[in-house]
Amino acid sequence: MIFNLGLYLTATITLTVIMDPPGNIPVFLSLVGRKSREARNKAARQGVLVSLAVISLFAVGGEAILSYLGIGIPALQGAGGLLLLLIALDLLTGKGATEPEAVEDVNIALVPLGTPLLAGPGAIAATIVFVRQADGHAASYFALAAAILTVHLINYLVLRYSSLLIRLIKDSGIVLVAKIAGLLLAAIAVQLVADSVKGFISGAS
Repeated sequence: MIFNLGLYLTATITLTVIMDPPGNIPVFLSLVGRKSREARNKAARQGVLVSLAVISLFAVGGEAILSYLGIGIPALQGAGGLLLLLIALDLLTGKGATEPEAVEDVNIALVPLGTPLLAGPGAIAATIVFVRQADGHAASYFALAAAILTVHLINYLVLRYSSLLIRLIKDSGIVLVAKIAGLLLAAIAVQLVADSVKGFISGAS
C-alpha cells in the first residue's frame, strides 16, 4: 500500500475544520481589504506559505521541538490566545484603520494570517497527533503530506477569491467586517486561553 487514503481523508477534513478557511475571510478582509488587488493576493499567498512552513516544521520535528523547549500544547494554546487577543483589540478599537506602510504587508502575512490564524495551536496539535498515528509507515507519511498540501491549497483559494466580496461590501462594509472579526477573534482567543488553563489543570492532576 503506497497511499493511506483513510488517513488522508481524516487529516484533510480535520485540518480543514480546525483552520476554518471561510471563517478566516472576515479577518483577512479586515487586514487587507483596503489594499490593492496585488497586495491582497500577495498577502494570501505569503500567509498560506508561512502556515505551510510552520505546519510542515511541526510535522517533521514537532514533538522534538516541544520536548527540547520543555513546553506542551497548553502553552501553545495560551500563547496563541494572548496573541489573537491583542490583534482583536486592535481591530475593535480601530487602531488598524489607518493605511499601513508597505513593509507591513509581510507582517500581516506572518502574523496573524500565517500564524496563529492558519497554523494555530489546534492545527499544530492535530498534525503532531497524525504524525504519531502514521507510526513510521511511508504510506501514511505520504498521505499526511498530501493532506497538508490539500488543506493549504483550499485556504489559498478561499483567501485569494475572498476579495470578490469587496465589490459588494465596499469600504463601509470592510469597517463593519473588521469589528465583527475583532469580536470573533476575541472569543477565539478567550477559548484558547480557557483550553490552555484546562490543559494545565488536567496535566497537573
